[in-house]
Amino acid sequence: MARTGLGIAAVALLAAPGLADVKAGVDAWSAGDFTRAVVEWQGPAAAGDPDALFNLAQAYRLGRGVEIDNARARQLYEQAASLGHVKAADNYGLMLFQEGEQAKAMPMIRAASDRGDPRAQYVLGLSHFNADYAPRDWVRAYALMTLANGAGLPQARDALAQMDKYVPIAQRSQAQSLARELETGAKSQRAAELAAAELAPRPVVPMPMPVPMPAVVPVPVPVVAAASQPSPVPAATPVPVLAAAPKPIAAPLPQPAPKPATATPALAAAPKQGKWRVQLGAFGVAGNADRLWSKLSKNAALAGTKKTLLPSGKVTRLLATGFASQAEASRACSDLKRQGQACLVIGQS
Repeated sequence: MARTGLGIAAVALLAAPGLADVKAGVDAWSAGDFTRAVVEWQGPAAAGDPDALFNLAQAYRLGRGVEIDNARARQLYEQAASLGHVKAADNYGLMLFQEGEQAKAMPMIRAASDRGDPRAQYVLGLSHFNADYAPRDWVRAYALMTLANGAGLPQARDALAQMDKYVPIAQRSQAQSLARELETGAKSQRAAELAAAELAPRPVVPMPMPVPMPAVVPVPVPVVAAASQPSPVPAATPVPVLAAAPKPIAAPLPQPAPKPATATPALAAAPKQGKWRVQLGAFGVAGNADRLWSKLSKNAALAGTKKTLLPSGKVTRLLATGFASQAEASRACSDLKRQGQACLVIGQS
């Protein structure tokens, strides 16, 4: 998924001991000593340092120096965001959207999009296209997706290809002008933030290279047919699916399972009895969840699992259940992501 500002941030070493620990953690992270980095950040994080909180959230999200713990990562992102950490707010919003709390997430998604985050632009573009969590606005949807594509988000390219089938040429032309306006606004906002950072009492040390977030990315959003007016988009036609982000926040369209190398039929897998699950998507139209399962049920990564539909607010979550351990569920999710299918490992039921 996207490769945007998801690195570990910290402040320069000054007199306060906590700040020394934050910088020491960044140095350890840059050297590949993730366990040491986590140890260095724990003290400042407990004292409320927003950079340390964000860095710890990244470690828990990526599983570096600690076991992957999305719940803990979310809590840390929220704490850092409440203290004004912009990147933490961006990642927290994307996690909320992915986990089915779209209404709560959308203000943060919009703010991140205004700052030029391509993952947020992708999510907001789909929302405007589908009239799901945002008003239907195909011009703005196409403009946002154009910006996300220009930033190198591969899922945006696929989304634009699908939008081309429905968005009239005149609206696409309007979208190009709007995209330039949005890009100019994002640059101005980033410049203002940088200026504010220079006025802060603590200068920022150079960040390590950005690292992708394994599962932070929005859930698949199906097309929702408008009830009050006819729409040129058939209700059964899915719109681009969001992806896992770092593999930022977005996923390619679901692809059919690869055909076996030979014509020999595979033996049916024994039903799995475990309690770990893999979320495959969340849909405003429950029937779209059934259609996605019909495409993925024969995928080798899901062999022996069973379909579970879990209502969650206004969406229906599609889960593959039966994995015996988190490791087994994570391997299956990794296989699916390599095939272009977004997913998220969920704890024991």
